[in-house]
Amino acid sequence: MKQIAVYSSNNCAWCVRAKALLESKGLEYEEIDISQNSERALEMVERTGRRTVPQVFINNQAIGGFDELSAMNRAGKLD
Repeated sequence: MKQIAVYSSNNCAWCVRAKALLESKGLEYEEIDISQNSERALEMVERTGRRTVPQVFINNQAIGGFDELSAMNRAGKLD
């Protein structure tokens, strides 16, 4: 089973889409909301080098944002 974490923030349409895609595949994930937690936001930047959300990790590997997650889905890698 895949371990999935999604760094997200409030009112982020791309975050909503990423989480909806994972849910549509029946995949469970841990949501890490950085909107009110600067320490977790810093953690995300340190892990990815990026400041944008969502940032998706599968088995502790940085995947990227919604576009990369969607590309994985189209390639059949989320099944």
